Amino acid sequence: MPHHEQQQTRRDFVKYTFFKADPKWRASVATVMGGGSGRMKAEFAAVLGEFAGRVDVSSYSLVGTRGDADMMLWMVSPTLEAINELSAQLNRTALAPFLSTPYSYLAMTRRSPYVVNHRHEGQEGASSTMRMVGRKYLFVYPFVKTHDWYQLPKEERQELMNEHFVIGHKYPDIKISTAYSFGLDDQEFVLGFETDDPSSFLDLVMELRESKARPYTLLDTPIFSCISKPIAACLDDLG
Repeated sequence: MPHHEQQQTRRDFVKYTFFKADPKWRASVATVMGGGSGRMKAEFAAVLGEFAGRVDVSSYSLVGTRGDADMMLWMVSPTLEAINELSAQLNRTALAPFLSTPYSYLAMTRRSPYVVNHRHEGQEGASSTMRMVGRKYLFVYPFVKTHDWYQLPKEERQELMNEHFVIGHKYPDIKISTAYSFGLDDQEFVLGFETDDPSSFLDLVMELRESKARPYTLLDTPIFSCISKPIAACLDDLG
């Protein structure tokens, strides 16, 4: 797509923010705060509600799936300022001092240079906006290609990506969301996979490991297995 056409098309900012609860908070809740913990959680959730018209937010629990993160907020907005303001408001809540952010990924949407005539319901690359479909599980990871990848002729890269599309077609239940971080954050892409069946995602990743493009992957970890829950349930999972 020509540059001027990209400028006329809405493109979203995408933010994945992971939180870890301080164990001291659980101890304080048990010994001192009593009902105060409920008010703290309600205040945190209320802030998200206040931004409902400006930032699309999906909440996920990672309790039981990772040891270094307990909760994740997936934010999508046409403006970076809205994400900034929402995050600042969360920082002002009573719960914020007990939350750290071990991982944070910023990206934007754009049309994929490898998706032209190709159309697949699970491929976000055909659009410059991002759509959350709300399936039960979300698998997220940052992604970086090797320098050699970008030195390949465009036609060769297209051929390798076409193999990826063929593999992806075997798993129509998985919704893929690709966001681009070039110049915005340390990684080059952030990939998100929504599905109701984790075993299907496992099989997809195993098959992609055998693709011809695999040697051009420099980084695709850490990988986060996230369980979709309302924010109140995610906060209750913290303890």
